[in-house]
This record gives sequence, structure tokens and C-alpha cells, in this order.
Amino acid sequence: MNRKSKIQRKTAETSITIELDVDGTGQYQVETGIQFLNHMLESFTRHSLFDMKVEAQGDTEIDDHHTVEDIGIVLGEALHQALGDKKGIRRMAHALIPMDESLAMIAVDLSGRSYTVLDLNFHQDKVGDLSTENVGHFLESLAQSGKINLHARVEGENDHHQVEAIFKALARALHDATRVVHDRVPSTKGVI
Repeated sequence: MNRKSKIQRKTAETSITIELDVDGTGQYQVETGIQFLNHMLESFTRHSLFDMKVEAQGDTEIDDHHTVEDIGIVLGEALHQALGDKKGIRRMAHALIPMDESLAMIAVDLSGRSYTVLDLNFHQDKVGDLSTENVGHFLESLAQSGKINLHARVEGENDHHQVEAIFKALARALHDATRVVHDRVPSTKGVI
């Protein structure tokens, strides 16, 4: 099975390339121009066991919104393309991940229908050089372009811990949902 993809997206605001191997070992090469996002995507890659290369340039001199959004879009497209017809995948999974005082819950269904429900309550405007409001935007963009039903909830006092727990939970849920566990398309419709 060759569950790999390479997606490029170029706009007037960003230039993004993501190479993804769903059946990897957690290897990464990430450069987004946003250091805290680099850290989160590296953590995501390690805990999902996906191999991922991300090259992104964006108008971060304005702010981080366009870059974060477009990386979410491209990652969703890369995941959707790599999974193909989704034959044999588990499809649905969840993860409950603590990080010190914070606790994140992510549930996903790779159903082909995007929907996002978020319960994120950050205390600060930024974690490092990443705007906390864009964490939810990243998740929404990923779910929309990846055709994923995604629910995310986090609680805690430290925003760094909350964001990191979210990315780790997302990684574990997507890892589990993408595992091949049978030989059928996981839907009574016969297609996803």
C-alpha cells in the first residue's frame, strides 16, 4: 500500500508544499516561518507516526493567519489524497491526551463529510509566535479540506500545554483512524 501524497498550494499570501506518508515512522522536516507551529507540527508528526515534510512561506509580517490556515488546508488535502478510497481503514478514532494540568480530547471520523465542533478556551492571545485564535482555525481548515468530522475540546491553565495536548491528541486520533484493519470500505454505502 502506497499511502503517500504531495500537495502544493500557492496564493498571493502563501506558498505551501506538504509531502505526507501515512505509513511512516514519525520523521519530519518542518519550516513554516512560525516557530511554535513548527514545534506543534513536529510533535504531531512524532505522535501520528506519519512522515511529513512541510515547506511554507507566508505573509507573516502581517500576521500568522494566512500561513496557519493554508497549512491546515494543504495538510487536509494531503491526508485525503493519501488515503484514496479509504478501503480497510478504521475510519473513526479518538484520543484523550494530558499535558500537565491540561487535557485535550479529539474525536475524528474520516467520513468524507467535514464538520467541526470546537471547545477551546485559551487565556492569552499568543503562544510564542502563534496566535491562539488560529489553533481553532487550523483545525477547521484541516477538517474542511480533509473531509473529516472533527471534535476537539481542551481544558487547562497553561495555553502552551493546551495547544500541545491538542496537537498530540489530533496525531493519535488520526493515526488510529487511518490504520488498515480489514479489507472493506468502512461504510454501509460502500463508498466514503
